[in-house]
Amino acid sequence: MTAFTRPLILLVGALAPLLAGTAAADGFTKQFPLRACDFKPYGGNAFFKLKPGRQLYLSNVRCVGENECDELEEVWITVLPETRLIEFSQDGHSYSVRTRVVQEFETADGEVDEISYNFFADCNPMNDVYYFGEEVFDGEGNPEDDAWLAGVDGARPGLIMPDRAFLLGSKYYQEQAPSAKDRARHSALGLEIEVPAGVFRNCVEITETSPLEPGEESIKVYCPNVGLVIDEELELIAVYDDAEPPEVED
Repeated sequence: MTAFTRPLILLVGALAPLLAGTAAADGFTKQFPLRACDFKPYGGNAFFKLKPGRQLYLSNVRCVGENECDELEEVWITVLPETRLIEFSQDGHSYSVRTRVVQEFETADGEVDEISYNFFADCNPMNDVYYFGEEVFDGEGNPEDDAWLAGVDGARPGLIMPDRAFLLGSKYYQEQAPSAKDRARHSALGLEIEVPAGVFRNCVEITETSPLEPGEESIKVYCPNVGLVIDEELELIAVYDDAEPPEVED
């Protein structure tokens, strides 16, 4: 990946799952301390902010310009003013969580490719951000099979971005549903990143995998006070406040 360089020294000796959870047989944490959370649909942490109106715009324009990508891909990630109440039971306890809706609007060569609505909440007082499901639609508005929701068909919340126990080697499930089982591993810390939006420091590389797609992996990079800056070939172009989401045609 040409968009960032690694420092010569990385944190070592912290190859352990999140301290607050319980690891599964594959080493990824999947049991989280939900009962300790006072969930809120706002807040978040330095790497994942839940502020309505905040929008990240990413594209692979540099990759296209270097003739390494065939089509122009663009993504707008917008924290919407809407919230969604999600109710579920887990381990003998009932939860009612008001989540924030975050829209991801993806295009390929200007044509709508996919639109998803993701449901997140901040776990106070730790400020870990949990993931409670998503609705996914193709470019023509048809529902996709990888949608999921906590409490439906045995699905459970996952952790999308921790605030504490932020260690090199931390491994945890982001999604826990029959149709979605994304997992994250902190594969590098302390990175300096250069993308069209600027130069950022103290960033973290996260390698995502799924047991549903053995052998496949996706690399993302998050930077403090910014959020997602790299998603495979996609790079952060701009960050907006008080932005409107792209218009969805009926």
